[in-house]
Amino acid sequence: MDGRSLALRGRLACHCLLLETRAGLVLVDTGFGTHDVHDPRERLSRFFLALLAPDFRDNLTAIRQVERLGFQANDVRHIVLTHLDFDHAGGISDFPWASVHLMTQERAAANAQASWLDRQRYRPQQWAEHRHWHQYLVERGERWFGFDQVRDLHGLPPEILLVPLEGHTLGHAGVAIRTGGGWLLQAGDAYFHHGEMDLQRPHCTPGLRMYQWLMEQDRGKRLLNQRRLRELRRAQGAAVRVMSSHDPLEFEQFAHRDLSVAAPLPA
Repeated sequence: MDGRSLALRGRLACHCLLLETRAGLVLVDTGFGTHDVHDPRERLSRFFLALLAPDFRDNLTAIRQVERLGFQANDVRHIVLTHLDFDHAGGISDFPWASVHLMTQERAAANAQASWLDRQRYRPQQWAEHRHWHQYLVERGERWFGFDQVRDLHGLPPEILLVPLEGHTLGHAGVAIRTGGGWLLQAGDAYFHHGEMDLQRPHCTPGLRMYQWLMEQDRGKRLLNQRRLRELRRAQGAAVRVMSSHDPLEFEQFAHRDLSVAAPLPA
């Protein structure tokens, strides 16, 4: 998957963000949850368990890392999802009180379970009992650095935006966060490998190229949005930093720690 060596197990991240806001803590994606870690066969598709062989570790779940940082779990008031795939939404059940924000099209596709692949990727066991949802139609919204139908979110400050990036799924979105040093765009699964954002020679490992082909729901839009993300990087430079959900190199650059290490204890 990651191109290091066919003899080595590949590494992928489940890159989530924790934001401190005046509305409480906000999680951007949740990765695998504690129930996934302790009962994966009940919660997850056997196809993806065999294909990806996740490294299930309780201390790397979002709720454990939130607690490790010195917060209470119920300090997390909102969850903003790029999409509802099993490796992004598993932790929803660890925060049953939180409001979950996502695109309307994504929730509809996850509920419909229209294809075999949908039934493998969308796992209602992870989120069907959740009661607090805010859904956003792609037909509405404003422009943001050339992207259309960008939405601010109910109950959250205007520094957090949902950016439609269809292709990987029909309701896939990025999450843009204004920081003190500009904007950070968590692009979710719009791309998987940092080489795909190379401005001179975009490239990807064969394994990840094949995986993206397997998972895509609209190839034309997925590739178009990759081009738009590269153009965003070209035009904005350091003013808008872009990351994906699964690239281990990007995770380690942004988090300043190894992929296998939990969030540091507070000083």
